[in-house]
Amino acid sequence: MNKKGLLIVVSGPSGAGKGTICKEVLERRDDIFVSTSATTREPRNGEIEGVNYFFISREEFERKIAEEEFIEYAEVYKNLYGTPKETVLDKLNQGENILLEIDIQGALQVKKRYPEGVFIFILPPSMAELKSRIIGRGSETPESLERRFSSAFEEIEFVNQYDYYIINDQVKRAADLMESIIDAERCKVIEDIEEIVTMFKEEV
Repeated sequence: MNKKGLLIVVSGPSGAGKGTICKEVLERRDDIFVSTSATTREPRNGEIEGVNYFFISREEFERKIAEEEFIEYAEVYKNLYGTPKETVLDKLNQGENILLEIDIQGALQVKKRYPEGVFIFILPPSMAELKSRIIGRGSETPESLERRFSSAFEEIEFVNQYDYYIINDQVKRAADLMESIIDAERCKVIEDIEEIVTMFKEEV
């Protein structure tokens, strides 16, 4: 049975821990492909070109937008981020599951273009915990901390645009929940129903 891959889109406010949860799930499974996004921001310490991101100029990014090469793109804190369309669609058509960990702006664009995707929103246990996590990074100025914290309040209002939410109180528990969602979605009877019925009839 040639089943199409599942597009899993994960979003949440900065500091909610979506990256940590995705990393945990990916370490457990070998059936999920991670799409590498492009960005105009500078690489952080330890980030690798083509692995964490494709680091490109704003001029090149804008050319790719004009040529419709992204399935989604967004501007976040004055930097552009985008997901290459061709790679994602090719992998899905080959039956591979794709994970996109992207900003809410981008996720809503994907939902319009690919509504059959599975959209998961990661929430912190509380706003106090969220603020503590952001401070704990040690990379924020007072101004950027306040900006991120204010943005988080606005972003949480978009949770009703997603199919599922996960409260990240413990990484292992949150990863367990994400795996359960993925497995359940893979077993949905939608476009495969006729193929499934035919397969079992042929065995009689």
